Amino acid sequence: MARKYFGTDGIRGSVGQHPITPDFVLRLAHAVGRVLCRTETSPKVVIGKDTRVSGYMLEYALTSGFNSAGVHVELFGPVPTPAVAYLTRGLRASLGVVISASHNPFPDNGIKFFSAQGTKLSDAWEEDVEAALEAPPEWVNASALGKAHRLDDAAGRYIEFCKNTFPTDLKLKGLKIVVDAAHGAAHRIAPQVFHELGAEVVAIGCDPNGFNINDKVGATHPEALIAAVRHHKADFGVALDGDADRLQMVDASGRLFNGDELLYLIALDRIKRNTDTGIPHIKGVVGTVMTNMAIEQALRGLGLDFARTKVGDRYILEELKKRDWWLGGEASGHLLVLDKHTTGDGLISALQVLQGCLRAQQTMAEQLSDVALFPQTLLNVPWTAGRNWQDHPPLQAAITQVEQVLGENGRVLVRASGTEPVLRFMVEARDANTAKEMAQRLASTIS
Repeated sequence: MARKYFGTDGIRGSVGQHPITPDFVLRLAHAVGRVLCRTETSPKVVIGKDTRVSGYMLEYALTSGFNSAGVHVELFGPVPTPAVAYLTRGLRASLGVVISASHNPFPDNGIKFFSAQGTKLSDAWEEDVEAALEAPPEWVNASALGKAHRLDDAAGRYIEFCKNTFPTDLKLKGLKIVVDAAHGAAHRIAPQVFHELGAEVVAIGCDPNGFNINDKVGATHPEALIAAVRHHKADFGVALDGDADRLQMVDASGRLFNGDELLYLIALDRIKRNTDTGIPHIKGVVGTVMTNMAIEQALRGLGLDFARTKVGDRYILEELKKRDWWLGGEASGHLLVLDKHTTGDGLISALQVLQGCLRAQQTMAEQLSDVALFPQTLLNVPWTAGRNWQDHPPLQAAITQVEQVLGENGRVLVRASGTEPVLRFMVEARDANTAKEMAQRLASTIS
């Protein structure tokens, strides 16, 4: 069954336009509640949100929809997406709900869900919800309505959880760290975590007003972090996105490190600690089709297996579970460290990178000195939605020619966008000019 509303990470769109309207969100929550009530009596869901002004409207619509189906609701207010995943497990809730459009600008918003185990839900579950959406509502009677209340210490519980993922024999004392929370869900939590672990914290992007989330700050706009690290002569910079599940980091020189590089640094630290007792040994790492080829080669050089999935952390998670591995991620900064958390968590990932630097007594750049990322060229070309690009003979011939030119020194990725009518071309090569030339050659066959 093709999903009508759910994308790769929940349901997302512009506020006030279907499906991000209060009437649809109420129906969505009612449908989810009906699905939950098939297997549970008086289920409980927890709801967190980011700092968008539209979060108030959607929070109340969700609450009404759940209550009308006989589901109890616990409200957290603004907390990171991974905090909801953690507290869903900790509070033994049936489901976790996040109101956020992640790294999107403030006019957008979305709804995503976590299972009782704090993990992303299956396609089959989403299909059940969409089927329930098509059925008429079945309001429970007054005596069976769900109740709602607010949990006041959600942020404090999550702060302690994050700190407990950092080794007790290490501390951040003596380090100055710039923390950029993108005016988002972690605007209070992120600075507090690093402060309580001993760092001197300089906070930027920590003054939300409901309209400025991800606005020229955060993981998708690291220029602000780079400038602040240089200005304050900080040792590290940490940038999160609006819901704090994405991470980018900066060193004292102002050099930016993306998710691919941070993934390698976490793996390198664990390789060095494979003899430690009490920690799971690392066998392999999962990336996506977009993971830089140099990172794959470097990880294999450490003796690790490497696997690729489609773009999206849900697919990385599925592959990790299938292989019984625990580390994966993508260049955008979604990193999964499953022996620490069930989902991607920007704060916890940053702490894993920092502990590696402290143990090695080396900077991020020093640890990556032998890893040179392959240049990538990305091009988007207009393309009719639904048309199969694999049935385009000139393009197929061009792909074959480019792959022969690149050999083992590069690769080609072609994929149709799932969100807009374009075909995406990515060419990776050891030489930037070659990558650009080959990408343009492919694009010219259809443009």
